[in-house]
Amino acid sequence: MADLSRELSALRIPQEERGGGRRTTSVVVGILVVILLAVGGFWFWSARLQAAPVKVAPVTAASAGGKSGPGSVLNASGYVTARTRATVSSKVTGKVRDVLVEEGHPVKQGQVLAHLDDTQARASLAYAEAQLAAARKSAAEDQARLQQAELTLNRRQQLLKENVVGKAELDQAVSDVDSLKARIAYAQQQVIVAETQVTLQKTYLDDTVVRAPFSGIAITKDAQPGEMISPVSAGGGFTRTGICTIVDMSSLEIEVDVNESYINRVRSDQRVEAILDAYPDWRIPAHVITTIPSADRQKATVKVRIGFDQLDPKILPDMGVKVSFLRDDDPAEQATQVAPRTIVPKAALRTVEGRTVVLVVNNDRIERRAIKVGFENGDQIEVLSGVSAGERVVVDGPQTLKDGDKVKVQ
Repeated sequence: MADLSRELSALRIPQEERGGGRRTTSVVVGILVVILLAVGGFWFWSARLQAAPVKVAPVTAASAGGKSGPGSVLNASGYVTARTRATVSSKVTGKVRDVLVEEGHPVKQGQVLAHLDDTQARASLAYAEAQLAAARKSAAEDQARLQQAELTLNRRQQLLKENVVGKAELDQAVSDVDSLKARIAYAQQQVIVAETQVTLQKTYLDDTVVRAPFSGIAITKDAQPGEMISPVSAGGGFTRTGICTIVDMSSLEIEVDVNESYINRVRSDQRVEAILDAYPDWRIPAHVITTIPSADRQKATVKVRIGFDQLDPKILPDMGVKVSFLRDDDPAEQATQVAPRTIVPKAALRTVEGRTVVLVVNNDRIERRAIKVGFENGDQIEVLSGVSAGERVVVDGPQTLKDGDKVKVQ
């Protein structure tokens, strides 16, 4: 039988060879770690250097007058308002019998707009007139009795002289005359009270007729026949507070809110150019009426009233309007104001460490610049320094953008 122990010994791995295998494994693991670190670093730096998508807008140059025309020192927006405007109601609460006005119809001062149910008012007037008639008849009866008492007094005075009647009978006649005179005075006062009551009831009856307080145009019809109307706000949704709304079209003007930082550019009788949002190509000459001497602390604005030089039927209440306050016609002053202004969108402005900055895109890299701003005009703002016309500024992009960041313009 063969000796197998020698063959089994030949199959064993020497100790020195085992150590060499471990070193090979360590080398392989180290290489893998280096590769992973390299891949992670590459990914990190590639992400860091990847261009951020942004939207840009060009910096534009505008004339001193801007879009609203030459010579503008300030632009603002507001609405057309009517100084004379009223929702016409009744003086009393009642049911509407008829409405005699429609939207868009002209009305004259004193014109009847509606009637309320006057059944109760007419009945009250009839009752007051009946009381007046009764008071007058009572006064007439007392007057007739007074005449009879005075005749009796005269006869008894004559009979007393002839010693036919006594002094007591004369005194009784005098008392009757004085009593009747007092009753007549009271009856006359009752007549006056009754006449006043009649006048009052006639006023109540007249209050059931709703009339126009001034001439104008009816722009709304707020009540219909059969509805209840009240001069005061009533609970629920079944009582109206007005018949219609009337606007005096000759009282139309413009009201705008001006930032209090620029109110020093506005003065009374200053020339203004207005452009209605509905008619963007129509430039309307106007003028400043007055500046209301009160500021809005919430909005930091001051209200300015502007009047139209000439009204037009196309101008309607509550229309949106943009206005430009014009400078004087002094040539020397205009010569100092002809330099073009630099305009950027308001969306491009950012605040960093208390300073106003914009992000300028230069060769696909971000350059942050501090700027000095002027007055606003809608979604545009004047830049006094920091950028030049033709440059591009970021209007939409990540808030983390900083100097040197690479960007991709969309």
